[in-house]
This record gives sequence, structure tokens and C-alpha cells, in this order.
Amino acid sequence: MIASAPAPGAPHGLLAKVTKVIGERDGGTEVQTEPATLNALLGDDTAKGDVPVDPSSFAVDKLLPDVQVSWSKTGDVHAGPKGATVPLGSLRLDVSAEVPAAKDAPVSATASVHGFVQVAPQVDFAYGGAGSDAPPGSAYLGVSGDWTSGWSVKGRAAASTGAPLRIPFAKLHADPVLQVGPVPVVVNLDLTCYFQISADGHVTVDVEQSLKGDFKAGGTFGLKKGWTPVSSSDMTSTPVRASVSTAGSVRTTLGAEATVGLYGSVGVTADLAPYLRGEASGTFTTASDGSAPKADGTWGVYGGVDLSGTLRFQLSIFGTPVIQRSIPLGALHREWNLAGGKLSS
Repeated sequence: MIASAPAPGAPHGLLAKVTKVIGERDGGTEVQTEPATLNALLGDDTAKGDVPVDPSSFAVDKLLPDVQVSWSKTGDVHAGPKGATVPLGSLRLDVSAEVPAAKDAPVSATASVHGFVQVAPQVDFAYGGAGSDAPPGSAYLGVSGDWTSGWSVKGRAAASTGAPLRIPFAKLHADPVLQVGPVPVVVNLDLTCYFQISADGHVTVDVEQSLKGDFKAGGTFGLKKGWTPVSSSDMTSTPVRASVSTAGSVRTTLGAEATVGLYGSVGVTADLAPYLRGEASGTFTTASDGSAPKADGTWGVYGGVDLSGTLRFQLSIFGTPVIQRSIPLGALHREWNLAGGKLSS
């Protein structure tokens, strides 16, 4: 059996069984292998780990020009944009971008999104062998962590003609290793941070929100129930500024899509999507800062979070049956009112 941490030729780690020794070659022995399973490697042992991912270990690919990255770990704090610092063990990405504005929008209503995502992710792994206290054959793989974000949306975004406009602004990759005795268990973690906006091209907004909470997404296996999804998120938000002008609607998301796998085999995909939504009816201009209304109408600004994803194990990496189809994690949806009301002038 070969269990290797990431190395040249095996960037995501390697779990394999030697089936044939071919012969000696320069620098080593050439062998023939086939994919192996963790239960064949770990046997009756048990394994469990919740390992924070060192923010400095992420390889970051910036997809937009105005993306700033800052991170921190114990004893080595890095400053972010404008001198901001982040708590220990966090990774922060700041982004500013113009978005397509409505064709009839005045210059003063140019649409833009500004914000940051700060995340302290950890990978979660468990395996129960026959000789462990855990249920025999049980397994778990997932991602969890603390999440903080803040973003503002200004202007009048162009009308959506179909699916919302989704713009990835950074891709991140890390291969944390959970050491189970002498065995390195390699968990592959990818995060794609994005913002997404949908609008009807009529409403002009000036909204800002701060959000904080945690999330968890993954899959657990038991001999009786097979693979079942796990998803949860507890987040709270605070409106920093909220105004909506004219009738219409707009929704913007600043989120992250995560994929988690073992030794290069993708197992879980999760999409954490905190959002801001503003809507108005009537003809008016009003704001939550106390300014006098200029017309009649109703308006509202809402915060929310969606968490969705799938289990899609393509290999029986745990020694459990192969999933022949993707299993939805189940849609988690929460929304709350930030500001709004009914006005008459």
C-alpha cells in the first residue's frame, strides 16, 4: 500500500495498492498500481480529525484585477488593504468591481460592488473501523468554518435576461494532511469566491451589510442508511446603510463554492451564498438614515443565506459503495429583514 502526502507527480496525494513489481529503474523501483481504499489501509483502526487550514497554505488565483489578499497565522500577521488586519488563522479577500449598469441609468447611478470575504476553513474527516468505538464502516467528509463578510452595492444594475450574473473573483486551493498514525490522509480543498447580481434594471440602491457566522457541509456514511448529507449555517447580519429608490428589485450575493475530496477524488461540493435583496414599489426616494421621503411607496432591504450542494463520490475511497448519482445536500435557506417600511408624503 502507498499513502503519500502531496509530492511531485502526485500533487493531490496518492493512495494506491501495488499489484506488480516491474523492475528496478534509475532512482527507484517501477511498480504497477491500482486505486486503494482507506479501509484496506486503516483496517480496524479509527481516524478522526478537524484540521484548520493554514491560510498561508492556500494557492490563490486572482480572477479580477482589483482583488487584494491578506492572511494571518500565529506569530506572522499580515496586513490587508488599507492596513486592516485579520484575526489569527483567517484568510481575507477584498474585491471591488463595476457591474453592468442599466442602459437608461444616469452617470450617477453607475453600478458597483465592493466588499470582502474573511474565512477560516477547516476540513473534517472521520473513519470508523471494526475495532473502533465509532460505528463500523462509518465515515464522514466535509468542510466547515467561520465566515465574516461585508459588502456594499450601489447604483442601478442592468436587467437580468436569464440566470443571474455570476462573476468569480478568486480561486483558492489547499491540500491539508491529516496524520493518522503513520498514514497521511490528504484532503483536497478548493474554494471559488464570487459575487452574483440579478436585477430588473429599474431600482437604484445604496445598501451595505456586515455578516458573521459559521457553516458546515459534508456527507456521512453508515451501513444502514448509506451516504446522507450534512449542512448547517448560523449567520447574523447588520445593515450599515440601506436605501432604495424607484420601484423594482435587486439581489446581490457574495459567496464561495467549496469542493472537498480525498487524494484527488472529489466528494462534496457546497455553495455558501449570503445575499442582500432590495425591493420597492411605488414612486419615491427614501433611506434608512432618516432623510425625508419625497414620494409614496413601500420598500424593504433583506439579508439572507443559501447553502446548497451535492455529494458526488466517484470512487469508493472509504471502501463504501460507490455513489452512482449525485445526492443533493438539501437546500438551506434563511432570510431576515434589515430595513424598510411604508411611507406617505
